[in-house]
Amino acid sequence: MSKPWFVYIAASVTGKLYVGISTDPDRRLIDHNSGHGSRFAMQNGQLKLAYVSPMLKNQSEARKREIQLKGWTRTKKLKLISGELE
Repeated sequence: MSKPWFVYIAASVTGKLYVGISTDPDRRLIDHNSGHGSRFAMQNGQLKLAYVSPMLKNQSEARKREIQLKGWTRTKKLKLISGELE
C-alpha cells in the first residue's frame, strides 16, 4: 500500500500563499525553510503551514487537487484555510 498524499497551503512572511503536495507536509515545510524546497520559499522568506488537506490516496489525486487549488483566487484559498470551504 502506498503512502497517503496531502495538498498543503503555506503562507510566506510576505503574505503570499504557496500550494504544494507531499506525503509529509511538516517535513516538506522544513525543506522549504531550510533552502531545499521551492524557489518560491527562497524568494518570499519563511513559510508557515496554513492548511493541510484530508488524506488523498495517491500522488495523482493529490496533483489534481493541487492544480485545482492553484487555479483558485487568493480569496477562495483563504476561505479554504479558514474552514469556510472544503
